[in-house]
This record gives sequence, structure tokens and C-alpha cells, in this order.
Amino acid sequence: MKIIAPAVKLLWITPAPEGQIEAAGRTCYKIEDKVTELSARAFAERMRASGHHAMLEHASASFRIVTDRGITHEIVRHRLASYAQESTRCCNYSTDKFGNQCSFIEPPGLSYEQRQWWVQACEYAERHYFALMDEGCTPQIARAVLPNCLKTEIVMTANLREWRHFITLRGSKAAHPQIRPIARAIWEILVAQAPSIFEDLAPIQDGENASRPGGCCCGI
Repeated sequence: MKIIAPAVKLLWITPAPEGQIEAAGRTCYKIEDKVTELSARAFAERMRASGHHAMLEHASASFRIVTDRGITHEIVRHRLASYAQESTRCCNYSTDKFGNQCSFIEPPGLSYEQRQWWVQACEYAERHYFALMDEGCTPQIARAVLPNCLKTEIVMTANLREWRHFITLRGSKAAHPQIRPIARAIWEILVAQAPSIFEDLAPIQDGENASRPGGCCCGI
């Protein structure tokens, strides 16, 4: 088995996202003549601050997220987005392509003893996954023994309005401790790309105290 770290990577973003938002927004009042080299940020900030967030939908971004399958179950609850995810139906982890092993994401905060139990559980699942494959099962059947902590990759594409929602919800103290760093990493990238749209958000950083489970408004 292999233990890997979560990761976030920006794949694509609308070029000059604040400019795109301004170009779209000024159409409403036919004031395109007010556009200058420096007007985009102020206009986009005004749209955000005034609550006219429909204009933020005119710019989008795509991220590749490496995490475990338990966390992607939460990510895909954000319905105003598009997804492409590593498929356990199609991927055969017993092949050379995957190093003849399964990869897992370690849960945070485990004590030494807890980590030993977790490692043993992952090794047990991997061993029985390979045994099922050896007995002629297809990956889509053998995957039934794999745990939520199995590593996966998912590409998420959403407009900037939805990314604000994602960061607000998943970067809160009520969010799962494994999804909060993802929200924080996405925010750090987007606030650099479009500061007027994201600088008012404040997803918590690693190490900040989280509230008890159950505070998430989405129910998971």
C-alpha cells in the first residue's frame, strides 16, 4: 500500500476573470464605454459587495483535487459544478500502471496506536481486493472491499460564484477536517487570481479549532 498527501492544482481559469465579469456586467446598462485598464477590479468588487453575484458566474475555474473518496462524496454535493473523477470501476490497482498497489489518504489527528490500526485496516482491504481480482472479479466488483480513505482524483469546474459558496461552506469550522485544507488551498489560489471576488472570505487555516461534527448545513 501507498500513503500519499492530499493536493490541489489549478488547471484552468477564465483569463482576466475580473475583466470578464466587468465586460458582462456593463452590458446591463450599456456602459461599456466606462471600461478602462484599471476599472475591472473595482467593478467586480462592487458586484460582489452589492450582492449582484449573478455577474460572478461569467468567470470559471477548474481544479484537480487529490483526496480520499469519503471527501469527494462531500465535494460532489455541490451541484452547480461539473466533475470528472478517477473511476474504481475502470481502474485496476493490481496492475503496473498503479504500481501494483492501492493508495490511501491518511486521516488527520491519529494517535500512534490509532494509526497502527488504520494502516492494518488498509493493508487488509488491499490484500483482499487483490485476492478478489486473482479470483476473476472485475475492478467494479472487487472495489467493494476498499475503504473511504482510498485515494482518488477529481476535477471540479465551477463558476466563481459557486467557488465562493464552496469555500464558505467547506472552509468553515463546521466542515470536515480533511476538506477544510482543500477549501483553503483553493481560496489562496483564487484570491491571487481575482482578489476583488475572494478577498472578503476567510476560510480557517490548519490548526484552528473546529466545532463538533454535525454543524455542516449540507448534512454530511
